[in-house]
Amino acid sequence: MSTAADYNMSVGYSPNGIVVPPWLNKGDNAWQMIAATLVGLQSMPGLVILYGSIVKKKWAVNAAFMALYAFAAVWLCWVTWGYNMSFGHQLLPFWGKARPALGQKFLLMQAVLPESTHFFKDGSQETAWINPNYPMATMVYFQCVFAAITLILLAGSLLGRMNIRAWMIFVPLWLTFSYTIGAFSLWGGGFLFQWGVMDYSGGYVIHLSSGIAGFTAAYWVGPRSTKDRERFPPNNVLLMLAGAGILWMGWAGFNGGDPYAANLDSSIAVLNTNICAATSLLVWTSLDVIFFKKPSVIGAVQGMITGLVCITPGAGLVQGWAAIVMGILSGSIPWFTMMVVHKRSKLLQRVDDTLGVFHTHAVAGFLGGVTTGLFAEPTLCSMFVPVTNSRGAFYGGSGGMQLLKQVVGALFIVGWNVVVTSIICLVVRLIVPLRMPEEELVIGDDAVHGEEAYALWGDGEKYDSSKHGWYSDNETNQPRNRAPSGVTQDV
Repeated sequence: MSTAADYNMSVGYSPNGIVVPPWLNKGDNAWQMIAATLVGLQSMPGLVILYGSIVKKKWAVNAAFMALYAFAAVWLCWVTWGYNMSFGHQLLPFWGKARPALGQKFLLMQAVLPESTHFFKDGSQETAWINPNYPMATMVYFQCVFAAITLILLAGSLLGRMNIRAWMIFVPLWLTFSYTIGAFSLWGGGFLFQWGVMDYSGGYVIHLSSGIAGFTAAYWVGPRSTKDRERFPPNNVLLMLAGAGILWMGWAGFNGGDPYAANLDSSIAVLNTNICAATSLLVWTSLDVIFFKKPSVIGAVQGMITGLVCITPGAGLVQGWAAIVMGILSGSIPWFTMMVVHKRSKLLQRVDDTLGVFHTHAVAGFLGGVTTGLFAEPTLCSMFVPVTNSRGAFYGGSGGMQLLKQVVGALFIVGWNVVVTSIICLVVRLIVPLRMPEEELVIGDDAVHGEEAYALWGDGEKYDSSKHGWYSDNETNQPRNRAPSGVTQDV
């Protein structure tokens, strides 16, 4: 006979093993979905707000829309073919086989990265494959938001002049032929993963690749208008800080989710993330005060970002003191490349990298990968890295070789992104122009989207009496108000 308890039991707690199979760890599953959502919030709305606020007013809508479009487009590409190209069965040593991740049979099975088993040289198993205690659906979700934010970070180099139609074509092509290569090679069981290159949460896969690809694409797209390059003030500094705040706090999911479990290493990663970001922000601000006599809010945000990027390759692999050292380096070296080297380099001056993504992501990502090769602690490495006895050069033993691996891994990501991004840009250019026409560059959002971020008129916009209404009644064309004395209507 059924009891009241039977009727009151939620199907979500049913012991029949269908909804809650024996392998499911509800804590890990909950944390992984929360971590994925935090990373998603970094993009939407975090970077949408940050990009829409940090650019000149006439580009606010366009900058925000480029981020919004990329976030949506990556989702469809990811579940259709991108996930398995990054984390599925091997096609080539650097690429997985394309197949959909849409069927319930696939999505409800226990998550596994099938090529992540690591073997000794004699062929015996060294480390079992990655097999988290939650469904494949959670893994697909988690990895998708990382792919999406990579494209959005890349967009930071192209704001204020890239043809939106070209961007719409560029996103799926770059995801397919660049992002999936780095992800499979370093995370999905490809040759760099098997060799033992450390990239805890995307210093190479996400930040180095987006910085190099953004810089390369900026070269092919061409510069902003001369007027915009000379003066490009943010349209809302306080809102920019709101976006930056979401980005910082969301990084808890970015680095805390990569152990694929709510374990000890996840806690270390989240703590180190905040230590390095805070240190880097303070160092960058201090350098601004010393050399420019004023603390810059934009500079503080740049320092925050470089700290977050730098710690990402080693967030769960280094000790707290090393996170401080990495923060000092990430707050000073990218500052130097941006403020000093950039102004003296003809190549850097020639390429119009709108938000300096090369410095904040490529330089900081490379720096993070190298310092991870120096400071990776052996006990922490044993919690995450598939190659046993891994360690940074600071700890002796095989650490010197690890440092070499980190440099080689970075060079592969750099070389691949320069070549593939160039090819993609050249292909897109055959279909549509990469750069907006000059008349759109002069006007901005109103010409490109027919929309404006603020109910204010000006900032290069053409005057259109039918749109901006000197006349209140189009039938009578009787002026309601006349222009004040001395002010012409042709602004």
